[in-house]
Amino acid sequence: MPVFTIETTYRLPVYRQRSYEAETFEAACALAIADEGWDDEKSDVETSGDTYVTGVWDGRNAAYSGRALAVPSQFDEQLQRKANHFEMLLGLLKVFAHPADAGPSDVSWRQSLRAAIAKAEAILADENDPDVEADHEI
Repeated sequence: MPVFTIETTYRLPVYRQRSYEAETFEAACALAIADEGWDDEKSDVETSGDTYVTGVWDGRNAAYSGRALAVPSQFDEQLQRKANHFEMLLGLLKVFAHPADAGPSDVSWRQSLRAAIAKAEAILADENDPDVEADHEI
């Protein structure tokens, strides 16, 4: 039976609470972001993120030394899945934002739209990526 080495991760929120003197709260936010001191940090273990897969290798104890395998997106962090799919959705919106005479006429674009919608729905439902293109109308 095959053996795989799987690396999983979860995000642990680390925060700090400091006061900043500034003309506006936007300026105070900019100061807080630029502040590199974290000696008073606190971990918020009660709101840690879900576990997700960050690496897969073929073989036992093969992390970073064995053959790396592609991780399907449904095993990625939920926020990262949304960010990665955003690029596809933006590309489709750009294509369809053109006037009708300059827009796509190929049926493959409708299939691409259905597949993108199905994947977006799966991401929002925290489900696996769809195996087939969506068959519902837009």
